[in-house]
Amino acid sequence: MNDNITPTERTLADKKMVDDAFQHLLDTYLASRHRKKVDIITKAFNFARQAHKGVRRLSGEPYIMHPIAVAQIACEEMGLGSTSICSALLHDVVEDTDYTVEDIDNIFGHKIAQIVDGLTKISGGIFGEQASAQAENFKKLLLTMSDDIRVILIKICDRLHNMRTLASQPANKQYKIAGETLYIYAPLANRLGLNKIKTELENLSFKFEHPDTYAAIEKKLSMTQAQRDDLFKKFTDPIRESLDKMGFKYHIKARVKSPYSIWSKMQKKHVTFEEIYDILAVRIVFEPKNREDEINECFQIYVAISKIYKSHPDRLRDWLNHPKANGYQALHVTLMSKQGQWIEVQIRSDRMDEVAEQGFAAHWKYKEGGEYTEDEGELNDWLRTIKEILDDPQPDAMDFLDAIKLNLFASEIFVFTPKGEIKTMPAGCTALDFAFQIHTFLGSHCIGAKVNHKLVPLSHKLKSGDQVEILTSQAQHVQPSWINFVTTAKAKSKIQAILNKEHREIQRQGDETLRLWLEKNGLEYNHSVLDKICELHDLQKHESLLFALGDKSIILGSMELEELKKKAKNKKQTSGWRRIVPFIGKDKTKETKEEEKKETEKFVVGEKFDKKKALIISEDTIGKFYFPHCCHPIPGDDILGYIDNKGHIEVHKRTCPVASKLKASFGNRLVDAKWSMHKQLFFDAVIEIRGIDRKGLLRDVANVVSDQLGVNIHKLTIGSDNGIFDGSVELRVHDRDEVRVIMENLKKVKDLQEVQQIL
Repeated sequence: MNDNITPTERTLADKKMVDDAFQHLLDTYLASRHRKKVDIITKAFNFARQAHKGVRRLSGEPYIMHPIAVAQIACEEMGLGSTSICSALLHDVVEDTDYTVEDIDNIFGHKIAQIVDGLTKISGGIFGEQASAQAENFKKLLLTMSDDIRVILIKICDRLHNMRTLASQPANKQYKIAGETLYIYAPLANRLGLNKIKTELENLSFKFEHPDTYAAIEKKLSMTQAQRDDLFKKFTDPIRESLDKMGFKYHIKARVKSPYSIWSKMQKKHVTFEEIYDILAVRIVFEPKNREDEINECFQIYVAISKIYKSHPDRLRDWLNHPKANGYQALHVTLMSKQGQWIEVQIRSDRMDEVAEQGFAAHWKYKEGGEYTEDEGELNDWLRTIKEILDDPQPDAMDFLDAIKLNLFASEIFVFTPKGEIKTMPAGCTALDFAFQIHTFLGSHCIGAKVNHKLVPLSHKLKSGDQVEILTSQAQHVQPSWINFVTTAKAKSKIQAILNKEHREIQRQGDETLRLWLEKNGLEYNHSVLDKICELHDLQKHESLLFALGDKSIILGSMELEELKKKAKNKKQTSGWRRIVPFIGKDKTKETKEEEKKETEKFVVGEKFDKKKALIISEDTIGKFYFPHCCHPIPGDDILGYIDNKGHIEVHKRTCPVASKLKASFGNRLVDAKWSMHKQLFFDAVIEIRGIDRKGLLRDVANVVSDQLGVNIHKLTIGSDNGIFDGSVELRVHDRDEVRVIMENLKKVKDLQEVQQIL
């Protein structure tokens, strides 16, 4: 912001900025096929502008620019109409000003007020301070979605604008918002068919969490652009020739993997950028000669290009006859180019392409007739399954979240009933999941299934196209082991609910048994008695004792009686956080006991602690923090700090799965953390190697690591089987850069085929 301008000039500049942004929104809306309700949109804008008057965002611009931007995304990028645009303009009014939902209802009507109310309930991020509150807020979000899907659509628009302007936030807030976005919003946008928005959310999250890695991938994509352009031209020229002869109107697009998806693949497969061969894909988008015949025309194009290039037999994906739940339709085929590279080709009509990229914006565009309104029936059909997922959710917050994610975001398979009805299920589901999907009674009495007329166990994993018949018996009851192999949220929650009910009944019987036994022996029923009996049987919880008494695995007798009558003192049980030391310190003989004691004193967050400032981890301060064994961070890794319940700080890699949940659930406890190490301490690192066995290979590996690079090998493990060896090298290194150098040098060793970093 220019500080040299006067307050009057700034006010005029702000007014022009706001007026221009709103005019752009109106122009976009008027260009759409929605029924023109300009008056109510203008009324909502003027109301919001007055309500937010004088308030600025962290970036310095007037606050009203944010609701306008959210409304612009809703209109332009999602294709939503006046109800959604008004709700987007008003979405922060109730939370940030003195106006109430009732005021919105009186001025703009019940529907807009209901959506604004839904948005207010889930404001400030999905999650609250505590895990239970977080699960409750997420449940609120989903319940609101089941009332009106526009709440979550506008929330995604809100999140997209926040991500686009995230640079003005401090680093710890960036990690929280980016983590939450990757954990919930990007998969949700994907599930709703908003591919462009999903990709942008992922890339922005990646950019803020790993700025250096993001920049490096962008640079490599830019450097390899000419190479890809050449491959694309050579590959598509014969295809164009064939399609021209067939008389198709079409265009062919090069689809380049996003930086986030490239990085994800590098992480999962433990490969470098150069080792990823599917960065380029090709998309053929055509205008059908006859709209009703577009599926057949997709297959005609497939047959034509299969004559030019050899297709991969296992990589044909038909989303035409069985669209995904979000409406996605396309034919995916993988072809071998003349350059010896597999290239995926996606064949879509223009309608399918727009549905895939924009979701509902495209659904409406291809409806018959002139103007149209937001079709609430169609909107709500989009998430029919939400209410089902909310039946008997897991009590634990993280389990609940994971179960919701599992069902909302899993890829899908199509399974048939004995009568030939088609059911959509998540990939990886079992016969028992299918039984619970049809009916709780079927699931709880299921003894097995027939898949394609062959008998299979309950745990059998289903595949697309399977025909499944469930077999039941009245004698069968829910087993605790079932929870270990079912995958859907519905099955897990139903099994847990039935087990909990049975569990409570056994506990009640145990409680009755204990009371009668204590009464008979003249003893009082209290906490200290329960503690003593738990201690005798090495049990941690009173509930466990009552359950054991109820199912007769513990029978009370003389031993318990003697101990209780002695009135022995309870042992103090302490359970603390076991510190994992990821580094090797300086020579212990040179350290005094005083220094040793000082090094192990843990840092505790106090009232004056500034979460916006980065923690600096150096040789002097490293002993003050905890390093959990879940991700093993070492200097050079992107890291963050997490303040635990005792005020101590755990240091995690930003890529750590535990950190992902912390970012999404306890974002307010995150702090930025940076390394300031000077190659004085050593850290453990493990590299896994695999290749063709030969004489002298071990010597060559040791030579590269120890002699050429001067790195200390802590442990070297090698195993050989039929001429193929695999092993691991445990090293003592100063930082992650040393690991990279070692890996690059190991890749040059003859007959070493795979080198990947494990720790």
